[in-house]
Amino acid sequence: MPASAAASGLGERADDVVNFMNLLARKYQHDLKKEQWNVYGQLTWISSFKLPFAAAYTNANGSTQSLAPTFEHSFTGSFTVYLSAALWHGAEVYWVPEVIAERPLSRLTGLGGVIQNFELQKQGSEAPTLYSSRLFFRQTFGLGGHSVDKTSEPMQLGTVVDSRRLVITIGNFSLLDFFDKNSFASDLRRQFFNMAFLTYAAYDFAADARGYTWGGVAELYLDAWALRLGRGVVPKNPNQLPLDERFWEYYGDQLELEHVHKLRGLPGAVRVLGFRNHENMGRFAEAVANTAARPDRNAANCTDFNYGSNNSLAPDLCWVRRPSVKVGIGINLEQNVYADIGLFLRAMYSDGQSEVYSFSSTDASLALGALARGSLWHRAKDYFGLGFGIGWLSQSHADYLRRGGIDGFIGDGKLTQAPESVLEIFYGVHLLSAIWVSADYQFISNPAYNADRGPVHIFGARLHAEF
Repeated sequence: MPASAAASGLGERADDVVNFMNLLARKYQHDLKKEQWNVYGQLTWISSFKLPFAAAYTNANGSTQSLAPTFEHSFTGSFTVYLSAALWHGAEVYWVPEVIAERPLSRLTGLGGVIQNFELQKQGSEAPTLYSSRLFFRQTFGLGGHSVDKTSEPMQLGTVVDSRRLVITIGNFSLLDFFDKNSFASDLRRQFFNMAFLTYAAYDFAADARGYTWGGVAELYLDAWALRLGRGVVPKNPNQLPLDERFWEYYGDQLELEHVHKLRGLPGAVRVLGFRNHENMGRFAEAVANTAARPDRNAANCTDFNYGSNNSLAPDLCWVRRPSVKVGIGINLEQNVYADIGLFLRAMYSDGQSEVYSFSSTDASLALGALARGSLWHRAKDYFGLGFGIGWLSQSHADYLRRGGIDGFIGDGKLTQAPESVLEIFYGVHLLSAIWVSADYQFISNPAYNADRGPVHIFGARLHAEF
């Protein structure tokens, strides 16, 4: 899934990039305080190496969603161009074409909420693929208050806005462009690698297999407060690319309240987010009961969309899909504790009764950690991060997997239930201009919430450049 294009706080643009833009501005009379257009870009390459690990079984009884216990190499490469233009007062349009190539671990199966590389997409391929990730219109209505300078960034024109304002956005985008932002764990092209730190692992936000949707978002800013309401369309089938055009019938809604503050003079924020999805979903308990009553309605005999299991003893969600509601609520905290050190925490609980439709196989999640800039050791543009993420399954979800069921990302054929967790540590070295190289280590316990498998050790490296 994609990270947000820009970060605040410790993730602010590098000084040399800003200086370069200022040089261009002077040469071409480009006013960074009142931009009519801007163009940015990024290039990121991530390699991951999974060491062999112990497993009591793999893809038991014909199941298909286990992480392979052998050595594997995974990679992603992405190239993105951010194009922005002003139309009239307060009106802006954005287009973001992107190219991505990828090789996941084990076909991107066997890990629930701790997928080791946030850039991996469910429908990706090793061949570079060009697509339009975002195309949206934004209108800002000033409501008074004091002036706020908006800096020139990817997907943001340099301008001055009111501290009290209403912002309406419609088009094609990621809901993570607006919701659940965090200065220390959102922009994973420079921060953490693992998807557990991109957003709440239990946040089943409306998106296609690449992480994008069509919809609308309204944001009301009242000085230190912000309220956001958004709706996005959902895929026709779970974790697949085609979106369901019946947005009046199937959709994902989210509501977020944010307050920014200063604690002992250092910035911080608190965000509370709730989501409600209305989708054509299967419920875990109903799938189990259906197969118990009709053994012929098993995973191997499924004629509707499923994930290819050959387990004739297992239940499958394909038999019980119907219009249903899924809800969740989470809290997101961030706080600078020193000039260049920040702490973060995210926690979310979802009802866990229905299948995961767009994000990771997690019903409740917690992630926390710290991100530091290297100014303390005279490397001001370096980054160091330490994070811990953990996820849990509902009892009905675990019972479904225990009986051999599978969902979009997990299903070993059996299950000895345990929380799935990741401990990640990384260091990013600033080389020159706007180029960073990072080294990463991840320790994953109980992959796919299964104590019979793992632990897993993953080493990674990342090259990231901005222009």
